[in-house]
Amino acid sequence: MNALPNANQALWEKGDFTRIADYMRDSGEALVRAIGVLPGFSVLDLGCGDGTTAIPAAQMGANVLGVDIARNLVAAGNSRAASLGLRHCRFEQGDARNLSAIGDDSFDLVISIFGAMFAPDPVSVAQEMVRVTRPGGRIVMGNWIPGDPTLIAQILKISAAFSPPPPAGFVSPMSWGDVDEVRARFTAAGIPARNIAFQKDAYVFKHRGSPRDFLATMRSYYGPMMNAFAAAETSGKADELQGALETLFDSQNVSGQADETLIRANFLRVTVSVP
Repeated sequence: MNALPNANQALWEKGDFTRIADYMRDSGEALVRAIGVLPGFSVLDLGCGDGTTAIPAAQMGANVLGVDIARNLVAAGNSRAASLGLRHCRFEQGDARNLSAIGDDSFDLVISIFGAMFAPDPVSVAQEMVRVTRPGGRIVMGNWIPGDPTLIAQILKISAAFSPPPPAGFVSPMSWGDVDEVRARFTAAGIPARNIAFQKDAYVFKHRGSPRDFLATMRSYYGPMMNAFAAAETSGKADELQGALETLFDSQNVSGQADETLIRANFLRVTVSVP
């Protein structure tokens, strides 16, 4: 499955999201359990990273294909699946805008947790997710919410303030956290509005270290933050960006321990029932 060239691939291959995903494993497994993955299900995890939701789904007995734009994350996912002996879980490079190697009506469940929301052309993304889901199946997305006061939405907001303006025609990934935008995209793909449900959910980032240690890891390995610091260093504002993020991470930590970080990040859970 070949990926179409775009800046999204460069963004996610620039860092190493596996280092961030390590702090998200418990929430990924809890989400998979909550959405009702059953043995024998055929599951597509789109924008899967190294398998934060794909691997728990496979461990619950599903047959899982993970697709991601970033080659390093695909390799990491296949390595994790092999090390766990999960023969019914594989990872391939692909682009959420064009899943041409996948046939119509192929999956009982399509999952995309903080993945497909970053792909360009959201209308095509919605159409492709609907196309590859069998009638009676479901699509479940987890998308960060614009303007939300919790961690990731605020990281992206702060980072954007220190980054160059986006190119003409750019559609913000955060628009996938807007109920009206999401409903419009899926209804345009043929889904009745009554078949689209929304609820607020949350991931908890767990790090055995201080919030400043967590921030240092994000600065080194999280693509959007890496790009923001590169731009801020050019403009002489890196210290200002660092200070804003330190304040954010310190204020959001609820662990009560100096050497432990627990930070909640709200997201919009979208459930689409395909007729």
